[in-house]
Amino acid sequence: MLFLPILIPLISIILLIASRHRLKLQQWLSIVSVLAQLIIALTIFFNLSETGHLVAQAGSWPAPYGITFVADYTSAILLIAVSLIAVAAIIYSIGFVDQVRQRGGLFVLFQGLLTGVYGSLLTGDIFNLYVWFEVMVISSFVLITLGAEKQQLRASVKYLVMNLIGSMLFVAAIGLLYSQLGTLNMADIAYKLRSEAIPPLVNSAIMLFFIAFGIKAAVFPFFFWLPASYPTPPIAITAFFGATLTKVGVYVMLRFYSLFAQLDAPFWQPVIFVVAGLTMVFGVLMAASSYDIRKILSFHIISQIGYMLMGIGLFSVIGLAGAIFFIVHNMFSKTATFMAGGLIYLYKGTYDLKKLGWVYKTKPFLAFLFLIPALSLAGIPPTPGFFGKFFLLYAGFEGAHWTITIVALVVSILTLFSMVKIWNEAMWKPEVESANLSVKSVRPAAWVGTVIAVVFTLLLGLTVGFTYDYFAQAGQQLIDPMNYIKAVLPELIAK
Repeated sequence: MLFLPILIPLISIILLIASRHRLKLQQWLSIVSVLAQLIIALTIFFNLSETGHLVAQAGSWPAPYGITFVADYTSAILLIAVSLIAVAAIIYSIGFVDQVRQRGGLFVLFQGLLTGVYGSLLTGDIFNLYVWFEVMVISSFVLITLGAEKQQLRASVKYLVMNLIGSMLFVAAIGLLYSQLGTLNMADIAYKLRSEAIPPLVNSAIMLFFIAFGIKAAVFPFFFWLPASYPTPPIAITAFFGATLTKVGVYVMLRFYSLFAQLDAPFWQPVIFVVAGLTMVFGVLMAASSYDIRKILSFHIISQIGYMLMGIGLFSVIGLAGAIFFIVHNMFSKTATFMAGGLIYLYKGTYDLKKLGWVYKTKPFLAFLFLIPALSLAGIPPTPGFFGKFFLLYAGFEGAHWTITIVALVVSILTLFSMVKIWNEAMWKPEVESANLSVKSVRPAAWVGTVIAVVFTLLLGLTVGFTYDYFAQAGQQLIDPMNYIKAVLPELIAK
């Protein structure tokens, strides 16, 4: 079962290439594929109720010698979230992206990106984590350049260079860690760090890992590549990037902190809090100063990564539950705002707030679709953004981490300011008559994808009383990783 989230998109890639001259068939194959991935993700999640972990060994080679795949509540929740976003993103892309790009490999690249994301969420081996990251980088790089417009090619250089630096540090950390411990299986590394004296260079390797993942997650001070590259491709692609790529980087930081770095919490906790606070502040200040919808939302991706890092640093059950909940909320809310922003562009011909106006008057339903996820990003109840921030702030105050908690509160107010700015400029301000804008046709699929993403956002907030228990279980598993170690290495632990 754990191999299916990877096998399904790989098989889909073969079928999509075979049907490359039949666009309608490609579109339907893509939709069926992501729905099948969603069913598998749900099946994995519900099968966790008995043991809390699912483990598969490729080729029946036992850990730590073979390739291990592991699912717990954290990875299963994110599998479901990615699959739900994929459904909305594929449908939206059919209605938003021009047919030249669709025929040029859009759907194949989407499936390639999903393969890398699913592999990263399920792998229990660090070297294979590197492989899945590279699959994501290759697919996302081609998606950024798809269409070969001048601004895309210029942005792709920064994107590729920063990711190559991150990959180089990743490989260096892998080699250093293997030289010290003789294994790359995550559970085996965690077991050795808890049962033996920690070799001196292990902390150096972990630092290299966190820098590499920090680059890929766009944390301070490595965030500058994101606002330079994300606004350049069609916003359907940007929406999917914003929901997946940086979140996988945060997920891996969360996993590594739980398994490895928490053993040296007095060093790592202050570092994470400082990086989290600076990421929040710099992201929201740049968003507040921008007047392009895509750039504002891209800067907010950076800012809200800081909240997720804050949850990692808090490292309590409610703090970790809040971090995971915040990741899911941000995936839904950010996707929905990007999609609504894309519809505004199709109707008004621009993303520039200075040239927009009266969307609320001419397209009230579109204004409503933007308002819901925008309020969620700002943390207004009863949206999921409110609950995600509430969990994190509660954990911050409970743990007496006053500075990072106050910073999170202030940044939340500034986020509200940014969302209000978009609303005032695009929705309520009189339309700029002098703007000579090229308005494009809107296909129904773009509306459908946006509505699906907004509905997911609403449901996450309205069902928090039911779903929080699962997020808390995920947090509890991360607090005590011995169950993860026992699930992967039952024979070793028995000895």
